[in-house]
Amino acid sequence: MASFNIATAMVLMGVSGAGKTTIGQMLEKEMKYKYLDADDFHSQSNREKMRIGIPLTDEDREPWLESLRDAVRERIINKTGVILGCSALKKKYREILRSADPDYEWGSYASAVNFVLLDAPAEVLSIRLNKRAAEGKHYMPASLLQSQLDLLEIDESEGIFRVDATLSPQSIVNTIQKMKQ
Repeated sequence: MASFNIATAMVLMGVSGAGKTTIGQMLEKEMKYKYLDADDFHSQSNREKMRIGIPLTDEDREPWLESLRDAVRERIINKTGVILGCSALKKKYREILRSADPDYEWGSYASAVNFVLLDAPAEVLSIRLNKRAAEGKHYMPASLLQSQLDLLEIDESEGIFRVDATLSPQSIVNTIQKMKQ
């Protein structure tokens, strides 16, 4: 199994419903790293757009990504571990997050910020989102899932680690912890 250095920062990435919050909160307890949920950093206008089913644009996302980068950079500089749950759908979004590492050279993919993709089939994600919406647990409707799947760009050269998000949460956590050794 591949491994990576999780000295300071890991981004749990994937579309809505992949399990970023569940896995991030579990890893926070087990690894003693701070978990940050990117949803908490969205502006009210972004949340409202998503709530009514309007996909966000790159212009909507840029200030959000910059605030996430700054929060992760603070943890890297202070040498305190951080796990960020963030969709990070496009390569250019991940580049902004990688630049949280003050020593990062754009396009090199060599960063203190590592990415783990929680990967699941669209059918599984849709079921999860509909369940979450029925329970009133999230503002993003399942109707936006396809727009996120359409935006998801994975370039193998980036060194993103993929984890099967259909596994049990504990199995996912165990897999991630084995990868980081």
